[in-house]
Amino acid sequence: MFKALVLMCLIVFPVFGFSMHIAEGFLPMSWALFWYVLMLPFVVTGIRKISKLFENDKRNLISVSFVTGFVFVLSALKIPSVTGSCSHPTGVGLGAVIYGPFVMSVIGIVVLLFQALLLAHGGITTLGANTFSMAIVGGIVGYLTFKLLKKLKIKESFSVFLSAFLADFSTYVVTSFQLALAFPSKEGGILGSFLKFGSVFIVTQIPLAIFEGILSIFAYKFLVQYLNQDTESAVIKHEN
Repeated sequence: MFKALVLMCLIVFPVFGFSMHIAEGFLPMSWALFWYVLMLPFVVTGIRKISKLFENDKRNLISVSFVTGFVFVLSALKIPSVTGSCSHPTGVGLGAVIYGPFVMSVIGIVVLLFQALLLAHGGITTLGANTFSMAIVGGIVGYLTFKLLKKLKIKESFSVFLSAFLADFSTYVVTSFQLALAFPSKEGGILGSFLKFGSVFIVTQIPLAIFEGILSIFAYKFLVQYLNQDTESAVIKHEN
């Protein structure tokens, strides 16, 4: 079922172009290093958590691989925006819901590294910035949204949907902010630049976030069923 959904995505969205991952060499080196430093504590913590996951239950290796593939496929899709640039889904909401933001940061950096090396999608110097916006901030937003809605006893399907939607959308907000910090507008400063960068992607990103939210519901249910777990007890015991 999930494979059919992925195939549908590739058929519906086959266009390639410049994506919202910040491209190699686009950021000044000072800012590139800044985001690397900010990213590292999350990734180091995430590596430790993943090691414990694998030690506690070998099935986690399958579920982590599944989530990594899900993020890779969705974030590799590139959809033209109205301005001639491109947007894409992120896929981080699913991983955030299941594992939390720290594990998601490791999954994110692995995906972004392979995309940079194999697809020229993003870059090595901008890996820190892209990981921070997509995997870390997107992961935190998705995780906290799901936790909040669960406490409010909101229907699980909607909780997964909204978590994926906000994780996706927050990634583009942060990326716009990162670009605005590096390239402030002469007239409007950082705020003016932020509004300009954000307006480039907002038209296409809202429907993409909705699409990702719906797809994440199916992926979440598929993963839960595959691991033979009920939806009330979490697929993974969170250690966040």
